[in-house]
Amino acid sequence: MKLAFVVNDIDTEWAGYTTTHLAMAATNLGHEVWYLGVGDFTYDADENVHAKARSVPPRRYRSDKVYLRTLRGKEARQERITLEEMDVLFLRNDPAEDVIERPWARLAGINFGRLARRHGVIVVNDPDGLAVAVNKMYLQYFPAHVRPLTLISRQRDEIKQFIHDELGGTAIVKPLAGSGGRNVFLITPSEHANINQIIEAVSREGYVIVQEFLPKAVEGDVRLFLMNGRPLTVAGHYAAFRRVRDKTDEDIRNNMTAGGRHRKVEVTEPMLALAETLRPKLVQDGMFLVGIDIVGEDKLMEINVFSPGGLFGAGELEGVDFCRAVIHDLERKVEAKHRYHRNFSNPELATL
Repeated sequence: MKLAFVVNDIDTEWAGYTTTHLAMAATNLGHEVWYLGVGDFTYDADENVHAKARSVPPRRYRSDKVYLRTLRGKEARQERITLEEMDVLFLRNDPAEDVIERPWARLAGINFGRLARRHGVIVVNDPDGLAVAVNKMYLQYFPAHVRPLTLISRQRDEIKQFIHDELGGTAIVKPLAGSGGRNVFLITPSEHANINQIIEAVSREGYVIVQEFLPKAVEGDVRLFLMNGRPLTVAGHYAAFRRVRDKTDEDIRNNMTAGGRHRKVEVTEPMLALAETLRPKLVQDGMFLVGIDIVGEDKLMEINVFSPGGLFGAGELEGVDFCRAVIHDLERKVEAKHRYHRNFSNPELATL
């Protein structure tokens, strides 16, 4: 199998990233694996999509640090590849990371992925689905009972009125297109003197999303991975963990990039019921691999469809290899595509 990973920039990848471990698992399984950044595409006069890409020498890697160092080092192959020759294009770039510094890069993976898809390349997650989910508004496409009460606006007066009248003065305020816990604020009745400054700061990035504060969020949230619309499991173990913050820390964010820590978690029936509620929409949108963030047992805080992180860490907690399972599932999709002579749409193949 020929597999290409699209990331924001190869130089900003970390060894511990889920993408690194997915790529290493694919390499160790004997597949041809390529890395490219969102600035490395070229749509050429031959009407094919090419890319400046890198690949590690084929051998078995046991260290994520060695794998990434080799990818960036002199041993790596550097070639201009044709994406149409790939079996799978895995879009793992996060558009939210490029909102401020590189706005041109936000939709590059989606747009070039669409071009590669029309030549029969399996593109995951599906580019059209990702275009719909490019910001936190995607949450509003799911049933109201599974998500917090929400307002999305740039109108200061409407935001303040919603917080006061609908939420009783306590709310979470964050940018619609943000990620990693950046510019996330908890507003309480005692802090309303700062509300104008908070709204102004968040609105600099675009629309503001205001959500009800769920008290159980102080206990952390649960990241549960879904593959093909269903909870990812290996040998009876769920790909999941609880994200918690230091009890001495007043920061409300549980994001790993904001200092959160992961702990083993028991996946309950209400969590599985929540996942089943989400499944039809995720399958319709061709969402192969996503991470859903659950507060309590039945409230959906966020859906990460671009680059859900923590999969390797979940495997360490459970003592299984979830990354290897993801690659095996891609192998199955490629085999199905060849067996049926591409008689499936990309969203169908992505969640087959």
